[in-house]
Amino acid sequence: MSAAKSSASSFAPLAQPVFAVLWAATVLGNTGSFMRDVASSWLMTDLSASPAAVALVQAAGTLPIFLLAIPAGVLTDILDRRKFLIAVQLLLASVSVTLMVLANTGMLSVSALIGLTFLGGIGAALMGPTWQAIVPELVKREDIKSAVALNSLGINIARSIGPAVGGILLAAFGAAVTYGADVASYFVVIAALLWWPRAKNANDALQENFFGAFRAGLRYTRASRPLHVVLLRAAIFFAFASAVWALLPLVARQLLGGDASFYGILLGAVGAGAIGGALVMPKLRARFDADGLLLGAAIITALVMAGLSFAPPKWLAIIILLFLGGAWITALTTLNGAAQAILPNWVRGRGLAVYLTVFNGAMTAGSIGWGAVGEAAGVRGTLLIGAAGLFIAGLVMHRLKLPAGDADMVPSNHWPEPLVAEPVAHDRGPVLILIEYNVEKHHRTAFLHALDELSQERRRDGAYGWGVTEDSADPQKIVEWFMVESWAEHLRQHKRVSNADADLQGKVLAYHSGLERPVVRHFLTINRPGKA
Repeated sequence: MSAAKSSASSFAPLAQPVFAVLWAATVLGNTGSFMRDVASSWLMTDLSASPAAVALVQAAGTLPIFLLAIPAGVLTDILDRRKFLIAVQLLLASVSVTLMVLANTGMLSVSALIGLTFLGGIGAALMGPTWQAIVPELVKREDIKSAVALNSLGINIARSIGPAVGGILLAAFGAAVTYGADVASYFVVIAALLWWPRAKNANDALQENFFGAFRAGLRYTRASRPLHVVLLRAAIFFAFASAVWALLPLVARQLLGGDASFYGILLGAVGAGAIGGALVMPKLRARFDADGLLLGAAIITALVMAGLSFAPPKWLAIIILLFLGGAWITALTTLNGAAQAILPNWVRGRGLAVYLTVFNGAMTAGSIGWGAVGEAAGVRGTLLIGAAGLFIAGLVMHRLKLPAGDADMVPSNHWPEPLVAEPVAHDRGPVLILIEYNVEKHHRTAFLHALDELSQERRRDGAYGWGVTEDSADPQKIVEWFMVESWAEHLRQHKRVSNADADLQGKVLAYHSGLERPVVRHFLTINRPGKA
């Protein structure tokens, strides 16, 4: 593909009016959010010079995402997404209105600022998975990847503009005006969502309820070993890298002697660096694999923290933070891309919500922890400790390779409909599924290894119990069994099985002997008379 065609395809989603309008509104909304964050972080340095208190603002914004990302991912799948997003925007607008009023009247305290930042974090937690989930509704299938990339670019455009504009407004007009600008941005987003002519969801008899979907998402996460690797790599990186974000307001004020507008410029430099990183990312991916990119991001971020600890001139600090932005977007896109690549569509929102939970949990714990370290070691010492930790952790974790993500997760639809004597109520359960294989003795060990690999797929797709047994009278007869919580959940399993899962099942079936396929039976719980 030529460079011109590649560029055109990268921006193709913007040719679709609904995506273009919502994308532009989102950029504006995120710009307002970054303006609010600048005002809140800087106001905290006026209210308290304590590193722990300043770091708590960062923690208050990310803790709700850690706590609520998974429930938000579930709500994304079971509610009308447009109405849900409008409600969340109203919540965020009300938070900024309250901040505006308190700042204007001089009544904003440390506890109020942290509490309202926490409420804003709740809104961000509810909004994040939903914005990601609506992308396939807005663009053609072949444009989904480009749309996701544009969303990432939009966030970084906002990151480069919002802090700088917020810092200027804060220095020139005060916090109340800055918060007011944020309020206006939310109503632009609401107007765009009201304009969006979204089709109503079709009724699906197999639609999951909240708690069932919640359990299914957790089961998938618990059984997905590749996802565990991504989550661990993310937790380690962001726990150490959070030091620079938690202490950046104090770096700007105490180490660099800057004011609110300079702090905004520093954050704008991070955003500009992220945009630059996003533009060169295709070339970087052509030269380095995902593990190399993540290692490079860790090393650069560590060097940035070390460089800032020496209180460089302001102009040099701005340049240094350009590199932080590039490293940050590299880490984010690498880890998020690894998670996206291994998640099937049916659980993508919930899987990404788990990733966001780990990301924000690491950022929250890191912010609180680095704030406490800052109380004892000072800002300069804390940055050096964080830099050393991130550098060492990056080298150590490089040995744990990220999943390639090349499995075909498209539904295979190869399972036949289960045989039933009469219709089965969807809520009836639990359900026991038995699959009887005939395996010759010399294939037994290889068969059991293949079956163990298949067991992870069973659990990912909905089984909460799995096992294998043999016939005492005929050891060649081996029965695989697994439990599912309801008949509806088992029918969903039929829709969830992917082509990659079908390949695993093919490996198991290769060891089955006989002319007939393995016998599959479904057993339903009997409600006995007189029993609850």
